[in-house]
Amino acid sequence: MPTDVIDTGVGGVDADFVRLADPFRRELFAHCYRMVGSVHDAEDLVQETYLRAWRAYDRFEGRSSLRTWLHRIATSACLTALEGRARRPLPTGLGAPNADPDAELVQRPEVPWLEPIPQTMVGQVAGDANDPAAIVSARASVRLALIAALQHLSPRQRAVLILRDVLKWRAAEVADLLETTTASVNSLLQRAHAQLDRMAPAEDEIDEPETPAQRALLDRYVRAFEGYDFAAIGELLTENTVWEMPPFVGWYRGTRDIVRLSRLHCPAKRAGDLKLLRTQANGQPAFALYLRDPADGRHRAFSINVLAFNGDSIAGVVAFFDTRLFPVFDLPPILPAS
Repeated sequence: MPTDVIDTGVGGVDADFVRLADPFRRELFAHCYRMVGSVHDAEDLVQETYLRAWRAYDRFEGRSSLRTWLHRIATSACLTALEGRARRPLPTGLGAPNADPDAELVQRPEVPWLEPIPQTMVGQVAGDANDPAAIVSARASVRLALIAALQHLSPRQRAVLILRDVLKWRAAEVADLLETTTASVNSLLQRAHAQLDRMAPAEDEIDEPETPAQRALLDRYVRAFEGYDFAAIGELLTENTVWEMPPFVGWYRGTRDIVRLSRLHCPAKRAGDLKLLRTQANGQPAFALYLRDPADGRHRAFSINVLAFNGDSIAGVVAFFDTRLFPVFDLPPILPAS
């Protein structure tokens, strides 16, 4: 943990606090991300959490574990930050039907869109780093479809569901944090589950690890886009595949519409204009796309595509056209000249 996270400028950093609290940083980051749907906001909230905790550390009496105490502070910080704030949607969450690929693309950069999270930033419960079940559970809890569905819950419903289902807190512990009753917590959880059942798509299946067929499909994805091969792109998709690309508000379903969209609106014009780098986001395969600049021939940051599988087919692609995400994913802004 960077020391400036908790450096007040007047008293320095308490080494004991840093040593004890540092192992929980990644899981606190994942917790804040689940709550707010933004890696940038989550980073700010983790810093706020550590600052609040450092200032109160001399009053920590150990009646709960340090991990639980830190999560209490992080949850309170998130709930405060979410007061009066609009939810972070994906285009499919705006309520409009799938768009016409022949229509003009419409951007809404003012919308606080949902953001992906790099796999390297997703932590599991401290001490479970070698537990495969814990790793799978941590990844499942940040699936893009789930984070998008959580945005349709009230902040308190969101907190209850995450604390009860992900962190496995007892209802009484959640009630104490939220200053409410156990019955109220159980009611909030029941309503949250009902809402998620309506919002989370069943086709977003979790496979650990990727199957050989899925890995082959990802290789074909790279060849199709780098080769500017629309026929090959179409072969990767099904009639149920969904394509969305914030900050553009439209979303598209099915092979014909997605291929048509790519033909009409992709700024790449020939093979080699796009280069893809493999990465991971939200427990899912992802690619960083770089577009050739006609002025100098260099490939510059363009978008990050996060893929969801349904068995051995692509269920959905979210292309995030926000180049601020590239440094978050530790990706270069420009590819080295080849």
